[in-house]
Order: sequence, then C-alpha cells, then structure tokens
Amino acid sequence: MHRIALGLEYDGAPFSGWQIQSSSELETLQGKVEEALSKVANQPIKTFCAGRTDAGVHATNQVIHFDASINRGANAWTIGVNSLLPPSIRVRWARDVDESFHARFSAIARRYQYLIYSQKIKSPLLWQKAVQIPEELDVSLMNQAALALIGEHNFSAFRAAGCQSRSSQRNVMVANWYKKGPFIIFDVQANAFLLHMVRNFVGAFLDVGRGRKGVEWISELLDGEDRSLASATAPPDGLFLVGVDYPAAHHIPENLSLPLFLIES
Repeated sequence: MHRIALGLEYDGAPFSGWQIQSSSELETLQGKVEEALSKVANQPIKTFCAGRTDAGVHATNQVIHFDASINRGANAWTIGVNSLLPPSIRVRWARDVDESFHARFSAIARRYQYLIYSQKIKSPLLWQKAVQIPEELDVSLMNQAALALIGEHNFSAFRAAGCQSRSSQRNVMVANWYKKGPFIIFDVQANAFLLHMVRNFVGAFLDVGRGRKGVEWISELLDGEDRSLASATAPPDGLFLVGVDYPAAHHIPENLSLPLFLIES
C-alpha cells in the first residue's frame, strides 16, 4: 500500500464544504476530489484532510492524504487528477509519504487569512472572495485587541454550537490585522481551530473596529467562555486556509500559491 500526500487549492464558494455529506445532492470538495482520484487509481479512494473547511471557505494550500495499492506517480496525481476536476479545484503538488504521516493528526499548526474589502462600492471581482463592508475600520484598535488571543486559552466564546471537539483549549501563535490599500487582512495561526473559530474571531473584531466595543472586550469574552455574549459569526466568503505546518521529517512543501491579496505580514 502506498500513501500519497497532495496539496490542494480551491474556490469553496460552489461547494457545501470539504466533508462529504449524508445527502448525495450536496456537492462537496471531498466528493469531487475522491471521485477524480478513484478514476486515476482505478480503485475507491478515501481522503483525509488537514482542515475540514466549511461551505464557502477557500484554500490555497489544503493538505490531504490517501492510500492506494498502486502509485501512479506525481504527474498522474497532479495533471491527471486535475483533468478530471472542475476548474474551481486544483492539485498543486503530490508527494510520497510514509505510513506515519496523517494530514490531520501530523499537523502542528494551521494558518488562515480573512480578507475584508473596505469600500463604499462593492467590487464584483471580489464577490464570494472577500467580505465587503462600506465603513472604515480602526485596524490599530483591532490589532491591540488581537493580542489577547495569543497563547493557550479556552476559546469557548468563539466556538460554534455544533463543534464536536472534546476540548476548547487551543494555542494561538499569530493573530495580526493589517491593511494594504482598501484591503484589511486578518492573519491567524494556531495548533488547531474549533468550528467557526476564525469567523467568530472576525465577527468580534469587526465590532471593535467599528467602535462598538472596546479593546479589552476580547479578553472579557475569553474569560467569560460564553458564546452567547460574543458577536455574530462573520461570513465564510473572505476565509482562506493558507498553510498547514508539519514536522520537517515529513518533507511537506510550504505554501506554494497565494493570491496577491493574501500578503505576508
């Protein structure tokens, strides 16, 4: 048996999230990818991903793995599979890995970026790729508030009701807001994320940036551990999974593809 790791880039807008759903009428990213891989492998393929992105969420470097009885080679797993995928999904790279590698459980950190387009007139080119809001945001205040997220905390206040994780403890390594022209980007990295955690972060920070809440409010939410006291969940449109980190021994490529607006901080 051979274990293969793939890096995927996709536009999540047309799909009902990564994970295959019980209803066969719902198109999912996992369903499309497994269908294409199964044709190339000439056998049923089951995939495992680093992060199960929600409906409408995008990725520039989602990492998955699968097992197959025959290894078709990197060209087949990239060019061949891409020829069977819709244009909204692409395999960026393929690597042979040993059986100790698991796309989800071997990961030591995930990184997301959330894109906001702050202009009075919406851009049709950014439809479903950014959250477009007309008012100006105070990015300096948002950055001050973001300091509260750094470190290991109980993130119950930012956890969706349907989250199945056994613990709300997570370790956030990076949480920065920065602005470039009309774009405002939230860059966040953690060992793992709870359901809707990043979108719930953004919803709260938008209230800080609009002046509705003070800088200290994020700390108060963390201490309160009560989701009902926090802001509404931000839309999925502007959320991108941009990187997954693994121990060097697995030789997983770093981010190879970033849209121009997903600038490094």
